[in-house]
Amino acid sequence: MTSALVTGATAGIGREFALQLATRGDDLVLVARDVPRLEAFAAELRSAHGAQVEVLAADLSDRTQLGRVAERLASTEAPVDLLVNNAGYSLKGAFLDNDVAAEEALFDVLSRAVLVLSHAAGRAMKARGRGAIVNVSSVASFLTSGTYSANKSFVTVFSEGLAAELAGTGVTVTALCPGFTHTEFHQRAELDMSSMPEFMWLDAPRLVRDALADVDKGKVVSVPGRQYKAIVTALRVLPRPLVRSRSRRAHRPTST
Repeated sequence: MTSALVTGATAGIGREFALQLATRGDDLVLVARDVPRLEAFAAELRSAHGAQVEVLAADLSDRTQLGRVAERLASTEAPVDLLVNNAGYSLKGAFLDNDVAAEEALFDVLSRAVLVLSHAAGRAMKARGRGAIVNVSSVASFLTSGTYSANKSFVTVFSEGLAAELAGTGVTVTALCPGFTHTEFHQRAELDMSSMPEFMWLDAPRLVRDALADVDKGKVVSVPGRQYKAIVTALRVLPRPLVRSRSRRAHRPTST
């Protein structure tokens, strides 16, 4: 029996992580802002899977609330074996068109929260000699497409660095880098994805199954889907000026 904490647990990839972890028998700590939705999902998991589910309402852009989640991860009385840093969203406009306060809040959720929670979990797990951290990044982390892309780039590189720091301790770190995935993410961001061909879309249940398998293998960067594996391989070797040029032409993508 293991215990997992999932942020952004009531929607999209985070919800699928929680569902699959409950199905396999893990205890759960679910973190999200929407309290009624959080409580309803927790009740569903308890009823359907007999899971032990703790709810922790928190807005990760608020430092006090983020601190409470970090304290939960640091607990020695009720240790967390798996952290899934999934919480995230996207802003619709371009950087210079957005209010800087909105961009700061985005940074706090996508980057600062990952850093703070990984620090708390990493320390606790290292002391116990076991554990795993999954930081949900994006294929966008290999592009140059606005601040969403920049934040996800931080998540990927940060995860790689932390994985190296924790090598040999029994604790693994995986940056999960999905592409476009069938969830409510794009609708909530009010992005028109009607022109995106179906073959570019990933299925959330398959994505999470593959991600958990990569975590079990200790894989540092997990890219679901053959199409996105090929894209990421290309992006890693293409000259950056070409990547920047292609990113400017592309629809402003947000992938998780």
